[in-house]
Amino acid sequence: MWSLETLGRVRLSRHFYMREFLYSEIGNFHKVQNIPDHPDLAIARGRAFCEALLDPLQETFGRIAVRSGFRSADLNRFGNENGLNCARNDYPLECHIWDLPDVDVAGASVVIPWFADQYDQGRDWQDLAWWLYDHLPFAEVWFFPKLCAFNIAWRPEPQRRIDSYIAPKGTLVRAGAEPSERRDQRERRYADFPPFRGIAYP
Repeated sequence: MWSLETLGRVRLSRHFYMREFLYSEIGNFHKVQNIPDHPDLAIARGRAFCEALLDPLQETFGRIAVRSGFRSADLNRFGNENGLNCARNDYPLECHIWDLPDVDVAGASVVIPWFADQYDQGRDWQDLAWWLYDHLPFAEVWFFPKLCAFNIAWRPEPQRRIDSYIAPKGTLVRAGAEPSERRDQRERRYADFPPFRGIAYP
């Protein structure tokens, strides 16, 4: 039998625990619980997500901030129905509900402070977008104007689609399509980025 305390202590990967993904400003303010209906599914998908995507980000850029992680189906539905920036539960690109039995996905909205500082000084969000494309097996990424936050999603088959609400708005690269910039052009954009997984651990 799961307890909320036990669930929060579950270690998903080298750097992340389940508790980091359960916090919800919407849930706290509106008193809607954010607890998985299927904890084992949420944990399994959360582990795949963190190991494939979030650990490499943190090991490259230092501490990343999770803005919005797991959402229960009830919480996400409440957020959508009340205009709180949550997609419909049945929206194909919704990634915050980790425990729908028939939808194998996990994702979160994150901020990279290292890049956010540069973005505030006018750096192009596409520099980070192309770095993600060339280094991580994500399914989808969506960029947002505030802090250059982005949703990043894991699925068993990484389709590698990138969209943005930052100008130029729209789709940067479609699932399965060839990127619009050559590899050497993309690499020049992020030539000053830290080495991939460059943090050393004992």
